[in-house]
Amino acid sequence: MTKRLLSILVLVGAISTGFSQTREDLKSEQAAKKDSIKALQSSVDDLQKQIDEFPGWKFGAFGTVGASFSNFNNWYSQGAPNNSAGNITITVNPHAKLDRDKYFWYNTANINLSWVKYDDKDDPNDDDSFRESSDVFDVTSLFGYRIAKNLAASALGEYRTTLINNFNDPGYLDLGVGVTWTPIDNLVVVVHPLNYNFVFAENDVIFDSSLGAKVVANYNRAFGGLKFNSNLSAFMSYEDSNLSNWTWINSLSYTVWKGIGLGFELGLRDSKQEGLNYAYKQWESGGELGTQPDFNNVDNSVQVYTTFGLSYNF
Repeated sequence: MTKRLLSILVLVGAISTGFSQTREDLKSEQAAKKDSIKALQSSVDDLQKQIDEFPGWKFGAFGTVGASFSNFNNWYSQGAPNNSAGNITITVNPHAKLDRDKYFWYNTANINLSWVKYDDKDDPNDDDSFRESSDVFDVTSLFGYRIAKNLAASALGEYRTTLINNFNDPGYLDLGVGVTWTPIDNLVVVVHPLNYNFVFAENDVIFDSSLGAKVVANYNRAFGGLKFNSNLSAFMSYEDSNLSNWTWINSLSYTVWKGIGLGFELGLRDSKQEGLNYAYKQWESGGELGTQPDFNNVDNSVQVYTTFGLSYNF
């Protein structure tokens, strides 16, 4: 009996030892495979970095899409109990960039379009169609020939107008030459002391083309799913400060799931010609009484637009 019990204990111990050794072996093998995975991922990341840094055309875009619709019937607690409303917003920021050892060619665009509607069903005379509420179109092409590590002789073309309403009225075309400075990654600073600002408009009394200097600064950066782009474009006229203008657009998007996320855009602009043109139209229609507006008495406020909605990264 004692021998049988001893045999059973020896067998149980051997089985336990076998299971223990097997478990430890599995854990050791698992750790080795995890190390292999880490090494492979590191290699993949290094290759991706080399791909990103490889000179050649790079294409990309991110934007914001927002839409909302509502319909009310007999909602008596509000001023118009029967109404329908809608809002559609689209912003796109595409780019195509070519980098070579001796030269580069950067092409970017900013498009921001939105429509709104409000239909009071009890008012047969109201406008129930979709109307534009924001209308921005800006495309830039910059070519540079490197004369130093962070400095290049460059030529710039920039065209800015609206698409939905008043296309090319006004429209601005900047053509100039100078230098481009790239002090750090993702930052491009353009300084063109020789630039001509062509202005296209029906009202040639207010709008005028002129020679001046062009300064453009663009910074874009990605932090994981967060993408940020800031672009400042300024023209300083040599002939009359009233013909100068600047535009600063900041775009932000955060990817949450498979390219879909949240997007925000803030645009600021100053143009005394546009301010005077708006005041002049108001004065002509009788909306404002008093003396005829001119550059000396026009209220030139900074133009501002903001957009917030769902975004998609291409």
